[in-house]
Amino acid sequence: MTSPQPPQPAAPIDPVRLDALRAKVAAQFGTVRADLEALVRIPSVSNQEFDQTQVDASAAAVAALLSQVGFTEVDVLHAPRPDGTPGAPAVVGHRGGRPGAPTVLLYAHHDVQPPGEGWTTEPFVPTQVGDRLFARGAADDKAGVVAHIGALRALGDELEANVTVFVEGEEEVGSPSFVTFLHTYRDRLAADVIVVADSSNWQVGVPGLTTSLRGLVDLTVEVAALDHAVHSGMFGGPLLDAPTLLARLLATLHDDAGDVAVAGLVRAADPTVDYDEAQLRADAGVLEGVRLAGTGPLTARLWTRPAISVIGLDAPRVATSSNTLTPAASAKLSLRVAPGQDPAAARDALVAHLHAHAPFGARVTVRDGELGKPFAAPVDSAAMRTARAAFAAAWGTDPVDIGIGGSIPFIADLLDVFPQAAILVTGVEDPDSRAHGANESVHLVELERVVLAEALLLDAIARG
Repeated sequence: MTSPQPPQPAAPIDPVRLDALRAKVAAQFGTVRADLEALVRIPSVSNQEFDQTQVDASAAAVAALLSQVGFTEVDVLHAPRPDGTPGAPAVVGHRGGRPGAPTVLLYAHHDVQPPGEGWTTEPFVPTQVGDRLFARGAADDKAGVVAHIGALRALGDELEANVTVFVEGEEEVGSPSFVTFLHTYRDRLAADVIVVADSSNWQVGVPGLTTSLRGLVDLTVEVAALDHAVHSGMFGGPLLDAPTLLARLLATLHDDAGDVAVAGLVRAADPTVDYDEAQLRADAGVLEGVRLAGTGPLTARLWTRPAISVIGLDAPRVATSSNTLTPAASAKLSLRVAPGQDPAAARDALVAHLHAHAPFGARVTVRDGELGKPFAAPVDSAAMRTARAAFAAAWGTDPVDIGIGGSIPFIADLLDVFPQAAILVTGVEDPDSRAHGANESVHLVELERVVLAEALLLDAIARG
């Protein structure tokens, strides 16, 4: 696995400056870890089914950290969601630098996914095993928060850039107030460079710069065949139950090779790097004997082609099922959209497919959900070249330009509001971080490298 060489290399990082910042980051890393452990102990799940006072507590803790690193303008702010309810608390802080220096906006989010099941440690008790620290939010994205704090602490009074930090509180529920927040606080958030610390690296020991993200469409499809449940023995045969019909409909979404079979969904160009299949199987925990789906390079299947997953089912539970034909069943679908495609057009294509493939004339009803735009970054901007140099210095190896199969829809929103800003998508995760799943973790050695890389990046941006 090798990365393409950047078209134009940036000026290398001054080795004296590198050594000085490396020493400062190393000396202060115990504080960075303590900050992370304190944050992950707060169960700041932004899903409304959970205690939202914990999200407030998390925001207050982030605000306190910003104050500790010299930010005098720190506020916990809200903006309304589309339904008029208040959005989750976001933290915005600003620290001035040298007059005339560029302004950098550092983004992360302090909310987390629900803990879920299957943990081998307590999800909100930070636990070190080997080089990894396990906890919900340890990687996604409280590590991003402390990476910003750690870089700012390392630079201290030598920070020359103007820096604004924006730590959102509802990214894990789709950032419903994000666009309103950007417009409401536009003057406070405007920047020349925006660093989004919510992505991943290529592997432990090899950094990554994210240059593409898939978009997102989610929707719910219901298949109905009866107006009420009937006895499976009396009526089974000429009548098929709704779960069976739903299964037949879902099976049409992929061809026999496992490629998406929905007309109207587009593909972007294949990446120039590829993923080792054995590594992918290990990273994802693929069971022995299970074949991978689709054709073409693995990175293309992961990053630049559409993917459709069933992420929820409403049908009778095995433990409580009765001997009846179920009249209706539903599935929630997640469609990842290739960079370059409009998510509304992708949604329309998927909806048309579902209606066209209604099995045995069953009634198909589709309810819309979230839409998120894909993202493709210019790979040879001045900011990207500077980031490559900073990452190469911090890791001792060149970064890989990577795509991410997941979606960060608000990045497109940032570009809409701040079209002149250069956006860099970085992260602390690695393929074994298991964000959103059980046993989420951050690799502590990688976290220290991320802190150093960001300190070098801020320093280099300010110095031009």
